[in-house]
Amino acid sequence: MKYRSVLVLAVLMLLFGQMIAQTKEVQKAESDQREKFDPKRDPDQDLRVAMDIASKAGKRILLDVGGEWCIWCRKLDKFFQDNKDVSEFLHKNYVVVKVNWSKENKNEKFLGNYPAVKGYPHLFVLDSKGKLVHSQDTGELESGDHHDYEKVLTFLKKFAPQQGS
Repeated sequence: MKYRSVLVLAVLMLLFGQMIAQTKEVQKAESDQREKFDPKRDPDQDLRVAMDIASKAGKRILLDVGGEWCIWCRKLDKFFQDNKDVSEFLHKNYVVVKVNWSKENKNEKFLGNYPAVKGYPHLFVLDSKGKLVHSQDTGELESGDHHDYEKVLTFLKKFAPQQGS
């Protein structure tokens, strides 16, 4: 009887260990799928590419300003990963450009072209020619400790390109 209890315990420990390993693999895969803020990227070049894509596809541009240090930036990315319908709407209507702001690179020259940012992440909506349409404090899109589904979707719909324009 004692042998059987030890055997059951060993099997349970093995299964529990495998579950933890699989969970870590899934979390790593999800974080690898997420586009990261890169202090080495050139936002001027990224914007030029985005303008070309947006003008050909009839989309707007969404500048997502933040950094890897920013927990709310990662929460916003996770929001889009978890809400596939909102993510699909985003990518159908916007070309997303991540603009790094960190100790390594504050991109002051680039961000100096836009209204001051009070917190991160911050979103700028641009038309396909790069003209500012709207500056969005993402704190207004939050509810408690997360981004609010309805607020984010309403924001994206409000500034999406008009059909037929």
